[in-house]
Order: sequence, then C-alpha cells, then structure tokens
Amino acid sequence: MALERTYIRQGGKILGSVTTGYSDNSTTVHDSNGRIAGHTSEKFSTTLDASGRLISNNVSSPGLLIHKR
Repeated sequence: MALERTYIRQGGKILGSVTTGYSDNSTTVHDSNGRIAGHTSEKFSTTLDASGRLISNNVSSPGLLIHKR
C-alpha cells in the first residue's frame, strides 16, 4: 500500500495534512507549517502529540491534533 497525504482545509486555508498508508495502520499529522503535530494509531485507538504525550486513549483522531492549537 502506498502512502497517501490528505490536506485539511477550512475555506481556502490549509490547517494541516494527514498521511496514511503505513503498515501498522498509524497516521502522521502535520500542522500548516509542515511540522509533525502528532500520530494516531488505529490498532491501539490512541492519539499522541508531537512530544509523544497521550491526547486520547480511546480515539485515533487526527482532528484532535489539528484543532487543539
């Protein structure tokens, strides 16, 4: 499976991007400047910020990382 990047937009502004397609079903989230905002794991249903701190232990949602700023 190939990696796929999806951009998250609000109006004409890019809020961030989500990269999927990793073999472990994880997702990498980047902010609007291209810096890693965090990771999600479908396998463990977790969302971690860029420092590795737990944001959610029951939801693997890139939206939690984009909208927390």
